[in-house]
Amino acid sequence: METKAERIQIGAIVLAAGASARMGQPKQLLPVGGRPMIRLVAEAVAAARLAQVVIVTGAHAGAVRAALAGLPVETVVNEAWAEGMSSSVRAGLQALRPEIQAVLLVLGDQPALTADLLQSLAARYRATRAPIVAPFYRGQRGNPVLFDRALFAELSAVEGDRGGRLVVARHHEQVERVDVQDAAVVTDIDSLQDYVGMLGEAG
Repeated sequence: METKAERIQIGAIVLAAGASARMGQPKQLLPVGGRPMIRLVAEAVAAARLAQVVIVTGAHAGAVRAALAGLPVETVVNEAWAEGMSSSVRAGLQALRPEIQAVLLVLGDQPALTADLLQSLAARYRATRAPIVAPFYRGQRGNPVLFDRALFAELSAVEGDRGGRLVVARHHEQVERVDVQDAAVVTDIDSLQDYVGMLGEAG
């Protein structure tokens, strides 16, 4: 029999709308193990069996959507992607169904992300109902971060390229920490050097 905690519906928003100006090419589509980076991320999120998965596209919407073919995810286009990450958070929140009670904000450039990590964050939320649940690796806060619906309006009001960081900072005393041994939570791809380094580690 399903418990009350198990009935709590948790979704995910994957942020994949940026132009990757620092990379000089769309980093979401760079190959990792023969597959586009964004597909690896989306596969991990889909495998976590969340109630709803929304991928926010933008600058390279058509190519990103094509890279996700066949996966059980929804895509939305953020036409205002140039305004920064916060605009993608808003677009994702607007696409969530009303019954979603919390959401994981997932970066589209963390190809080493695992379904187990996402499930552990969701489980901690179900156990504590904390307004924010975040992974920590060796004392450093990482991503993805889970937010309760009570903070959706505050997340939507953030401007610029800050995503959920500002909201986490405002409510730092309420953050439920999940200590992990996986450095993937503090690793993302911001430059070609990051990408090459990640491929070297994977090899």
